[in-house]
Amino acid sequence: MPTLIELKDGVCRPAEDPFTHVADDEDLPPGDVIVSLTRFQQEGDRLLSEGRRVGVRLKSDEEVEALAYDLPRLAVVAFDFPKYRDGRSYTNARLVRERYGFKAEVRAVGDVLREQAGFMARVGFDAFEPADDASANEWQAAIRRYRHVYQRAADGRAPAFVEREA
Repeated sequence: MPTLIELKDGVCRPAEDPFTHVADDEDLPPGDVIVSLTRFQQEGDRLLSEGRRVGVRLKSDEEVEALAYDLPRLAVVAFDFPKYRDGRSYTNARLVRERYGFKAEVRAVGDVLREQAGFMARVGFDAFEPADDASANEWQAAIRRYRHVYQRAADGRAPAFVEREA
């Protein structure tokens, strides 16, 4: 079971993961689950009607717009990073936060490295399943590594040019 690190109020903490990732060919266990977009489209209404919390795992080549209608009913949207250098999930995370106003958990899964922590936090990720053995403290340090930012993002930090004008 992967380690889960949560970012709440600017602080990274290790967390127990109440969700079970379920592959498309696996039977559904009891409790809260994270399923693929394909499986959610087929079984989502039934899963939600059972009273369980449901999350959806989006591959980097799947569009977040496919979930737009269902976002208010989801507990987690998990964006997959198949390789650390594939940045499409950054865009999807920012879209789900800013365009669709999703307030629940946005989780990074797959090839997730602490060097990406600051960028992930800026676009709206608040939970991470690190691919390495990085601790919550190491993630915290990575998120705070840079004091200044140079463009606006979902985290609301003021860019350097705004700070300079003040």
